Amino acid sequence: MSQTERLPRMRTYLMCPPDHFTVDYVINPWMDVTVPVDAGLAGKQWTLLRDTLVDLGHTVHVLDARPGLPDMVYAANGAFSVDGTVYGARFRYPQRTDEAEAHRLFYTADTWSYASPVHVNEGEGDFAYLPGAYGGMILAGYGFRTDPAAHAEAQEVLGRPVVSLRLVDPAFYHLDTALAALDDRHVAYFPEAFSPASQRVLAQLFPDAVLADRADAEAFALNLVSDGRHVILNTEATAFGAKVRDAGYSPVHVDLGELKRGGGSVKCVVAELRR
Repeated sequence: MSQTERLPRMRTYLMCPPDHFTVDYVINPWMDVTVPVDAGLAGKQWTLLRDTLVDLGHTVHVLDARPGLPDMVYAANGAFSVDGTVYGARFRYPQRTDEAEAHRLFYTADTWSYASPVHVNEGEGDFAYLPGAYGGMILAGYGFRTDPAAHAEAQEVLGRPVVSLRLVDPAFYHLDTALAALDDRHVAYFPEAFSPASQRVLAQLFPDAVLADRADAEAFALNLVSDGRHVILNTEATAFGAKVRDAGYSPVHVDLGELKRGGGSVKCVVAELRR
């Protein structure tokens, strides 16, 4: 498919500024408390990402950061929305627990239908939605953060079939570090991040997927945001940028190196709001 046939769709996003971002604890393999965070640089990188999304025509809402919640900048983890219904997050680690309430208040202050979770899940960190695939499908990861029981709970709340995928590499602890939706029907992923059975499922569902290698995945190339044509990914992911270009998409590189210190990149910082 040629690039001219890749059509962007205007999206609405939620971001939270890194006003209190730091690395004071370790809850994933990428965090290192011995390396200080450059708060000013993190803020500039975040602002550039927000401006990039706005310049592409998208709407970005901003959730106020809260003191004592340094990981709140990773806004994708706070909830997962489909067609105006929101399945709330319940974090695995106590350091992030209070983030869920901040997100709940954002949604309940508006006209969203909000469902509080019973089971541990980390929002879009472990859920991806493809509205054009098989009538509307949710891909869901488990193995490190989200309880697999949350997959069935999300299916009941959101009324969409959920495909469970087991993550097996601690470096790729969330689904959004190992798989990305490129548009409403197509994905990219790093096969070795998944169990052999989950690899077979993905190969069957998405035979034309863009496949990443380990170097791509370790560059957080799959932690991307796509509007169906423009694929926003970090500057470290140059090799994968060439792969998505070959697949007909237009890569847009943004430097998020400072925010990677907490174990996240473009997608972790951006939640999609789906009415």
